[in-house]
Amino acid sequence: MATNGNWTIVFDDKTILNQNVKNSNGHATGYAIDDDSFWNDSKWSNVWAIQYHDDNLDHNDTVEHRDNTSHSTWTAANLGSFQNQFINKWDAAHLSQLQTTWDEDNRYDENGVSETEAEKIERLGAKPTSYSS
Repeated sequence: MATNGNWTIVFDDKTILNQNVKNSNGHATGYAIDDDSFWNDSKWSNVWAIQYHDDNLDHNDTVEHRDNTSHSTWTAANLGSFQNQFINKWDAAHLSQLQTTWDEDNRYDENGVSETEAEKIERLGAKPTSYSS
């Protein structure tokens, strides 16, 4: 599998990776998307992986096939909107993770009393309500 896209889609793992957002280990942030109706769509039946750039240069994108079908560009594969199918799903998963992280980041004083919501907002900023790649 090529490794040069800003976005990597691994169909066997049902995973979308954003190479532009690194996790604490310095690796691309990826989310397994639990949506069998999406992944089982017949148009993906012969797709193994996708490397996608958001640089508007289609020749940089690669759709990799499971069999001996030649790899193609995203446009040539005619698979629809990358934004709507993959980036929007990753953004939703990432927002959920940001919100969970915010919810779980609590401080307590020496008596075990939790900080107030106002104190938490002062420390962390407001709880994330949207995310767009």
